[in-house]
Amino acid sequence: MKQAFTLAEVFLLHSVRRRRTAFTLAEVLITLGIIGVVAAITLPVLIQNHRKHVVETRLAKFYTTINQAIQMSETVNGDKKYWDYIGRSFETGEDGLPDYSKSQAMAWFNKYLKPYMKFAKAESFNSGNSEGMVAVYFLDGSLLNFSVLGWYFYPYAKDFKKISRENGTIVYDPTISGTKSFPFLFSPADTSEANKHHYNKGLEPYMWDWDGDVDTLKNNTNYGCSKTMPRFARSYCTPLIMFNGWKIPKDYPLKF
Repeated sequence: MKQAFTLAEVFLLHSVRRRRTAFTLAEVLITLGIIGVVAAITLPVLIQNHRKHVVETRLAKFYTTINQAIQMSETVNGDKKYWDYIGRSFETGEDGLPDYSKSQAMAWFNKYLKPYMKFAKAESFNSGNSEGMVAVYFLDGSLLNFSVLGWYFYPYAKDFKKISRENGTIVYDPTISGTKSFPFLFSPADTSEANKHHYNKGLEPYMWDWDGDVDTLKNNTNYGCSKTMPRFARSYCTPLIMFNGWKIPKDYPLKF
């Protein structure tokens, strides 16, 4: 015959079992401490890997998108080798002074690229030395900044910093090349030996005067992708990634 328990005995038995399976405050605090240590170790790595993945994805997408736009533009504007030169200065306003919202580079963009690309907005500004620049903001959060002097792609538009001056002009604050900005070059008409990797091509990673040796992309004293190079001079970082299938190499010399 089964033993019967009173209601009080059942409640007491349940309480004892709960006490046996519950954690003490000390055990909870130790567990939380361990979780905190593990998170502190792993989160920076996860954040860095995520940023690297975004950089890889947006670089590859930008390269494809911009060159598709150039190819479509050629069907209307002819061979890119004969396109207009990108002007350096600005249009003149009604007051006879440069209108920094209307650079000659923007006029070039409006003619050759704007009709063939999807983007959020494009704006013109003064770089600080009377050089007209154009910033093109893309829908994925990236940005292209270009002028007659160079083309720079920013996987994160927020890394492109502009500084307003008292006289109303806007200058840009260059960021670290090879991690936040990536140089490209559009030079399809130049037949010089130094431009051989860009002649008759669209927008390519910066390979001016490159000898074709992959090791030179890291060791070149003018453009090498190296920690010892000035942070604005690491132009060969872009082709280093491209030649690895738009994946950042495991031995990439810079940290994100």
